[in-house]
Amino acid sequence: MECGCCMMSSSSGKMAALCGGDGCLGFTGEISDAQGKKLTDLPAELLEFILCSPVLSYLDIASVSCSCKRLHDVCHGRGKVWEHQYKLRWPRLLKYYRQLECCDWLKEFQTRQSVGLQIRKTIESFSKRFFVEVPCVGQVLGDSFKELESLGAPEHFCEDELISILNSDKRKSLTLKYYAKKILYFLRQQNVLKSLKGFLGRSPDQHSPLEGAVLIDQYCNPLAEISLESISAQLEEITAKIKKTLQMRNPTHPSLRVADEDLEDLVLQRQVVCALNSVLYEQLQYKGNESDYYNPLNSYLHQVLTRRTGIPISLSVLYLTLAKKLGVKLEPVNFPNHFLLRWCQRSERSSDIYDYVYIDAFGKGKQLTAKECEYLIGHQVTSDYYSAVSTEEMLLRMVGNLLNIGKRGEGSEKSYQLLRDSLDLYLTINPDNVQYLLLQARLYFHLGIWPEKVLDILQHIQALDPSQHGAVGYLVQHTLEHIQHKSHPAEPEVKRRSDKENREVQYSTGLIMRHKRSGYNCVVYGWDAKCTMGLEWITTMRVHQLPNGPNQPFYNVLVPDGTSRYAAQDNLELHPSPLEISHPEVGRYFSEFRDSHYTANEQLQICYPEDLAHTTRITQELYSTLSTGSEQEGPAEPQMHPAVKSQSH
Repeated sequence: MECGCCMMSSSSGKMAALCGGDGCLGFTGEISDAQGKKLTDLPAELLEFILCSPVLSYLDIASVSCSCKRLHDVCHGRGKVWEHQYKLRWPRLLKYYRQLECCDWLKEFQTRQSVGLQIRKTIESFSKRFFVEVPCVGQVLGDSFKELESLGAPEHFCEDELISILNSDKRKSLTLKYYAKKILYFLRQQNVLKSLKGFLGRSPDQHSPLEGAVLIDQYCNPLAEISLESISAQLEEITAKIKKTLQMRNPTHPSLRVADEDLEDLVLQRQVVCALNSVLYEQLQYKGNESDYYNPLNSYLHQVLTRRTGIPISLSVLYLTLAKKLGVKLEPVNFPNHFLLRWCQRSERSSDIYDYVYIDAFGKGKQLTAKECEYLIGHQVTSDYYSAVSTEEMLLRMVGNLLNIGKRGEGSEKSYQLLRDSLDLYLTINPDNVQYLLLQARLYFHLGIWPEKVLDILQHIQALDPSQHGAVGYLVQHTLEHIQHKSHPAEPEVKRRSDKENREVQYSTGLIMRHKRSGYNCVVYGWDAKCTMGLEWITTMRVHQLPNGPNQPFYNVLVPDGTSRYAAQDNLELHPSPLEISHPEVGRYFSEFRDSHYTANEQLQICYPEDLAHTTRITQELYSTLSTGSEQEGPAEPQMHPAVKSQSH
């Protein structure tokens, strides 16, 4: 039986090429050679082999499958042809399938394709809806992703499409990538929170400090590829080095034969600790980061292992884990200002603080007495501070460190994100901490995001501690005002450079600039004909000392250090060698970097409708020797071929 449909000309051409170039396409949709033999006369295995050629796309296969019943049957959903197409198109997803698993590859292909189309549709709607005020992603994803859930697709399909968007041409589709990154950030964090809640739900004796620390690392770095397996593998490599050193000193040491079994003999324990210190601090050169102590990277295990430096608590997690693998039981000590480990010098656990040696993992494994610990911090403490703490308390200390670093930030995007992430973690571990609940409510209120969640937090605070009614009442009142204001959003202000009041504006959105006095590079994403800041800001920034004072155009600019600044026209000049500006908000305003300038996205063009033409003209005049880049903008949106939609199996 032959099908009345005929294949696309491109598909038939590719098929003819695969058959040696002598094939011809008949009216029946079949390819035959000069002797009259048909391609469809070949055995199914050989047809599958031909159809799995890398030159054939899924569109070709969809067309071929419509040409006749024979090829339709060869291209059935559970066959090798669609399996090959699936693996060719989405190789990252193969890890989710068992090697010998029987799978309907066509159905998987259709579902993954539908998810990709829906995700792009969702992301593209974000820029229009949230250009003026970008909310917390979790606030808006619920409704947008209901259609995805209705597809019954696994979550990793969504993640794979987001990663595909982020890995496309670096300079293009910047707005699409901006929102894709936010969504991926949120989705991965939600998965980590689920894992953390499951971790906390276990009995305390099943809590691993390493696993807890990895979960913190994953939550604060959701776009990095971090796993407990990869961290554990690196620690296994260090353990092997320690065993090698230990074997040289004591070839019969029991830790060489049996892993994770506690040693009773103190002499054998000392040999392990000595070998551990030798490898970790002498051979591998791990050390405490004294010069950059408040860098958050010091708290993330994957960074500690890469950079071989950290703070007391992160190095203690590594030290504690390595010692346990070799039979030495150490306990975490929440010592003020300097996290320590304690090592009992008796055969049985003791309540006497003087029966322990205290190990300073930050100080190259130095062993201290209880009195020497006080010298370390410069003052006396009570015996309570020498007690061992639970893994949960240890994690709270780790998150507390990150929280304090976030508080020390200078109001940049990164510091706010760290503060939000660390608050989320802290309140997941200790959900009834009124102090941090109030801080979270104030932070969300300050950033103007998720007012409904702010009200929920405030209600929880009031139930926990009625004495907070003053602070709670103030925030409730202003949050309700914020919700009311959001229900009547203002239209974006449109600024035309041709208007009389804007005639002095020399620069336009998308231009790469350099600050004459401070030397920083930046990109313009907005402007005002005159300075719109208050008198206090004008005085503090000494604007009156400029030749034209506040009565000149001022520009909103993005700076590579992650800040957004307000710069006077007197202080700006066109950059002699335009370069990309690595600011996290670039994609919010621009769709593409074109060697000499950024192209404003649709929403920014609405606000500044005459700027794109001005930017293009300026850059063509000044940077004519530079390539203007490709005219095509962004990766092609995936299309669902009708045959892929409808092919039966």
